Amino acid sequence: MNHFTLILKLKNRPILVSIFHICLICLLSFTGIAQNKTSDFKVIAFYTGREDQAHISFLHEANRWFPAMGAANHFTYDTTSDWNNLNADFLSHYQVVIFLDTRPDSPVQRKAFEEYMKKGGAWMGFHFSGFALTPSAFPQNWEWYHNEFLGAGSYVSNTWRPTPAVLRVMDKNSPVTRNLPDTFRSAASEWYRWSNDLRRNSDIDILLAIDSSSFPLGTGPKLHEIWHSGFYPVVWTNKNYRMVYFNMGHNDIDYEHHTNKELSSTFSSPDQNHLILNALIWLGKGTR
Repeated sequence: MNHFTLILKLKNRPILVSIFHICLICLLSFTGIAQNKTSDFKVIAFYTGREDQAHISFLHEANRWFPAMGAANHFTYDTTSDWNNLNADFLSHYQVVIFLDTRPDSPVQRKAFEEYMKKGGAWMGFHFSGFALTPSAFPQNWEWYHNEFLGAGSYVSNTWRPTPAVLRVMDKNSPVTRNLPDTFRSAASEWYRWSNDLRRNSDIDILLAIDSSSFPLGTGPKLHEIWHSGFYPVVWTNKNYRMVYFNMGHNDIDYEHHTNKELSSTFSSPDQNHLILNALIWLGKGTR
């Protein structure tokens, strides 16, 4: 190495070091931004998954779909089947709670959830999480949840078998229904009728209802399982809480031939998927 080359290298070293430091800072900054985006908010989904293959099929689908949406939309999705995790310490790590198939039964768990919601927590519930019928294995024995929070009261009846419906957007100004058409075809589901008329409850904002073009809805064979008229809300929120309830969450299963084959998918409707994602992002990032 000659004298000239040595001087050139020594002179260039500070420049190279400076460039290296700048690149390193940029890389670390970019990594920090990416990490923040992947954890804009955290979701915890509770489930039971012990009864009714249609509900189990849905929760398995949900536990595949939500993580994929989280990766694309910067939220973390965790699950637990341990309802004892419904406590203040555990919930403090999450901005949104989801009930995929059932509800908590113990008074301690119920109290923890009520306090979480009253302190500004967010909740999304699907289908059977709103079910209550006395007498049954899921009686209406939680007044705050079924009558104040959900507002629906008790389950009354349902359509059969699970079929798609044409849904009409009732509140076009809600962030949950943003960029949805006035009506769209849902994925197949079993649709519930409730004891309380949600239209009479000023705290409830009905976001979507079954459109009259859906009738007759259901295929029977029992005649009362086919709806020919009426008003049936399927997605709503309570203005006093950060929450959204979805009546969807029951896949069509081949019970007749005892194969338990899945005949439908809750996440097969692009518009319905958009609705669910809108709701989750609103709950995760928004305020009451």
